[in-house]
Amino acid sequence: MILISTDILLLQLFIGLSLGSIYAMMASGLSLIFGLMRVVNFAHGSFYMLGAFTVVYLMSLIGNFWVSLIIAPLFIGGIGVLIEIFGIRRLYGTEEYNPLLLTLGLNYVFVDLIRIIFGLGGVASSIPKGLNGAVDLGFMYFPKYRFFMIVAGAVVLILVWLFINKTSIGMVVRAGTKDNDMVEMLGINIRMVWTMVFGIGIALAALSGALYAPIIGCNPEMGHFMVIEAFVVVVIGGMGSFAGSVVAGILVGEVIAFTSLYYAQAGTVVIFVLMVVILLTTKAGLFGEEA
Repeated sequence: MILISTDILLLQLFIGLSLGSIYAMMASGLSLIFGLMRVVNFAHGSFYMLGAFTVVYLMSLIGNFWVSLIIAPLFIGGIGVLIEIFGIRRLYGTEEYNPLLLTLGLNYVFVDLIRIIFGLGGVASSIPKGLNGAVDLGFMYFPKYRFFMIVAGAVVLILVWLFINKTSIGMVVRAGTKDNDMVEMLGINIRMVWTMVFGIGIALAALSGALYAPIIGCNPEMGHFMVIEAFVVVVIGGMGSFAGSVVAGILVGEVIAFTSLYYAQAGTVVIFVLMVVILLTTKAGLFGEEA
C-alpha cells in the first residue's frame, strides 16, 4: 500500500475542487437547457472551447484579464441566444432528434472555424500576472489561480441558484421544467424564457472554458472530450437537476484528482465506472426523478 502524506491529500482535495468547479458550471448549463427545453446540446463543448479562445484573443487585444473574462461568456452567450432564435426555435414541434442533430452539426462548424482562424495547433495561454504564485491557506500553500477558480465557480453557481430559486423568472423556469404547456396557458411567453435559459447555459459553458484556458491552453478539439465528461456529470447528478449537476461536478473533480495520485491515465476512465455504478444503484442519478 502506498502511503501518501496529509499535505498531498489536501493538495489533491483542493485541485479536485478547482476541477470540480469547471465540471459543475459546464454540467449545470447543460442541465438547465435539457431540464427546461429537453434539448440535448451536443455543441456544449464547442461553446466551452469558444469561451477559451475568446478570452485569450481579448487578452491579446486589451491586455486585461478581468474585462476579458466578463466579456467572453457574455459574447458567447449572445451567440447562443441567436442560435436558439434562428435555429433551434424553428425545430420545436418537429422530431425530437432534430435539435440534437442541429447542435451536433454546429459543433463541427465551430471547430472547423477555429481551425481556420487560429490554426490546427490552437493558441498558447498563460496565467494572469496578478494570479501567479501561491496563496497561504494557513495549512498549506495552494496555486493562486486554482484557488481563484474555486471561488469564481462558487460565486457563479450561487448566483445561478439564487436566480432559479429566488426570482420570479426562476419560478417560471422551475415550473417549465415540470409542465411547459401549463406555464404557457397562464399567459407566460415560455419561448422567451427558453431563449434566456439557453443563453445562460451557453454562457456557463463559455465561462468554464475561459477560466480553464490559462491552465490547459486552447486548441480546437478541447471541447470534444469535455462535453462527454459534462454529460457524464449530468447523468450522475440526474438529468435536469441543477443541484445534481453541482454535486456531481465536484464529485467527479475529486474522483479524477485522487485517482490521478495512483494512476494518472485512469483518472477519466474512473468517472465512467462511477456513472455505471450510480445508474445501477439509483437508475436516475443522485438527484434525478425516476419515470
